[in-house]
Amino acid sequence: MTRPGAAPAGGDPADPVALVGEFPLIARVVARAGTARLADVGPGDDAAVVRTPDGRVVVCTDVLVEGRHFRRDWSSGRDVGHKAAAANLADVAAMGAVPTALLVGLACPADTPVGWLEEVAEGMAAECAPSGAAVVGGDTSASAPDSAAVVLSVTALGDLEGRPPVLRSGARPGDVVALAGRLGWSAAGYALFRAGAVAGAGDGPAALVVRAHRRPEPPYGAGPAGARAGATSMCDVSDGLLADAGHLAAASGVVLDLDRAALAGPGAGPPLAAVAAALGVDPLGWVLTGGEDHALVGTFPPGARLPEGWSVVGRVVDGAPGVLLDGVAAEQVARELQPGGAAAGDTVGRGTGHEHFR
Repeated sequence: MTRPGAAPAGGDPADPVALVGEFPLIARVVARAGTARLADVGPGDDAAVVRTPDGRVVVCTDVLVEGRHFRRDWSSGRDVGHKAAAANLADVAAMGAVPTALLVGLACPADTPVGWLEEVAEGMAAECAPSGAAVVGGDTSASAPDSAAVVLSVTALGDLEGRPPVLRSGARPGDVVALAGRLGWSAAGYALFRAGAVAGAGDGPAALVVRAHRRPEPPYGAGPAGARAGATSMCDVSDGLLADAGHLAAASGVVLDLDRAALAGPGAGPPLAAVAAALGVDPLGWVLTGGEDHALVGTFPPGARLPEGWSVVGRVVDGAPGVLLDGVAAEQVARELQPGGAAAGDTVGRGTGHEHFR
């Protein structure tokens, strides 16, 4: 990253980046980036230097594309910053690690208001702060001349604190399937946006799920806690529970049989039922196939003492790799839920969860 220099004082947040210029833009964004506790060298040099106490680095990347992952008329810059950071920090947690730093690549049109980008930086800093992580570097570029979309590419670094990583491939027959965090809230919020029902959300259940769509709340601490408790496999739920549980099943060569009644518990919650009733749909579709809540799904040995925040939602059994819901194949369950889910904003109807290019 080119050294940004001192952040300019003041400036109109509505000014487009073309007027402000690349390096003043970088300076204004970096001024809002926060400080990573393990960074020896942060933004301003050709590369950052981040300490690795464990000696290994956990690395992941997510790309957010305007119109695909967020809309500026639905979410503020701060919302987008929170969401962009959360998507990566949850992946670090799913490995049983703690985040240490983020790198951000930004491409935006020349008419993007610099104030909106400052808000993105503030949202990312706020999402990272509780863990001691922060943005330590990155890059900026103008979008292609025919593109009006903002694109954010975020890479997160993490530390395992001496523990082995928790992979997707460790589940064994006899393990229990457990969940930490909530499911379906972001999908319910998305359904309200699609239905044009956000303006009347008020302060009740609708407002809660709209906020969840804008700013997911992953259970970051549950990842390392699960690793310490002996989790045999783990994955963050970014594309839908059935889809992401399917990744665990495929990598481990087992079947994950989920319990419908258990999934209606703490991970769902009363707001989903209220919003689903208002829209006339079955909330189970959101719980099973809705993404972007970034809950954690994992497996634990039988008899393991689950950490606080984890609850049993199924079991691991022998068989051709796949996911069942009360013994019924995930694909069949998704097909049965398709009419209601599609009417609620296409949160299901694409199989067991979200998949790009389909």
